Amino acid sequence: MEPPTGVRCNGVKTSVEGRPLDERQLVVKARSGDLESFEELVRIHQGTALRLAYLLVRDHAEAEDVTQEAFTRAYRAMRRFREDASFRPWILTIVRNEASNRRRSRGRRLGLAMRIAADPASEVSDPSPERVVLKMEEARIALDAVEELPEKYRLVVVCRFLLGLSEDETALTLKIARGTVKSRTSRALQQLRRTMENPHG
Repeated sequence: MEPPTGVRCNGVKTSVEGRPLDERQLVVKARSGDLESFEELVRIHQGTALRLAYLLVRDHAEAEDVTQEAFTRAYRAMRRFREDASFRPWILTIVRNEASNRRRSRGRRLGLAMRIAADPASEVSDPSPERVVLKMEEARIALDAVEELPEKYRLVVVCRFLLGLSEDETALTLKIARGTVKSRTSRALQQLRRTMENPHG
């Protein structure tokens, strides 16, 4: 299985010949070496993968590199991927591992970026400039508080609330038990609440 040469964060193919396939069918075809099916999987999951990479490395260009490398690794490993498994937690685990490797190699501290956490698509109508400034300030304070969390809690918060993963997907992505996701989420929110209520100490 040769790695895809055209898998990038932008400009991937967006269709598969014939009528649209569901994700499980795409996985089956990709496991057999069908590049177009894999590129469709990339299209479906690249946004979330890039979002996670950016939250972990805090640099847009490097996040794109992390994401592209993660999808390349995933393509090479597709034959070993179980057809009955969920693709999203699997690819996000690869993204997280690749980002962690890069953080260790450059010695940077894990951080979060407001511009990737804020989702402009969620705005129903154009907000006033005052509301935009207020929202940005609230987001900055919240993300500063998240950044202060221990990494095991921070990763759970990123997965659950910034990426919108379910508890099951978070457990699969972080390779921890679902009960651990629950307990870490609870503790993280308690700590965030204390920090937000007393931001200066």
